[in-house]
Amino acid sequence: MNSSTREQEWAEWMRSAMKGDTQAYHRFLSSVTPHLRAMARRRCDQFGAPASEAEDVVQEVLLAVHLKRATWDPDRPIGPWLSAIVRNKLIDSLRRRGRHVNVPIEDVIATLEAEEQGDGLDRMDAVNMLERLKDPQRDIVRSISLEGAGVRETADRLKMSEGAVRVALHRALKSLAALYRSETREDE
Repeated sequence: MNSSTREQEWAEWMRSAMKGDTQAYHRFLSSVTPHLRAMARRRCDQFGAPASEAEDVVQEVLLAVHLKRATWDPDRPIGPWLSAIVRNKLIDSLRRRGRHVNVPIEDVIATLEAEEQGDGLDRMDAVNMLERLKDPQRDIVRSISLEGAGVRETADRLKMSEGAVRVALHRALKSLAALYRSETREDE
């Protein structure tokens, strides 16, 4: 059976189910579940989610199909409607659990290798730009962005609240961006 014929059959069963035919609804769910499972597995693979996530997505999709079946337009194909539900439920699941992508190091090793910086001009440019900031912004940017200190550590050292450090950092970075843009326009 090709996918078009299969989807037409699903649509007929869903139309009957929407009119109250429980056997048609059971046939629809039994027939569509393996397709949803395969689609969820493909999407999990596509989005870098673990394969174990697929079964949870399928269960959520089946529940959504049950609760939202009245939103399906019987005059339209059912396949895209189902596909949209799978995509949305997978995205919801990824957002809830946090998306962790596992990429083998061998796949990205070439991009991780850093080129040698011969003359250090970029660092000098950064130092010159920092000198244009006022205290404590200069100290905050140097501490957090260049030295890698945390907000709390920087706040303690400068006897400021963490919120004040965050605000000052944001304003300093905004000022640096404006300075950089103005200098690059002058160079053109």
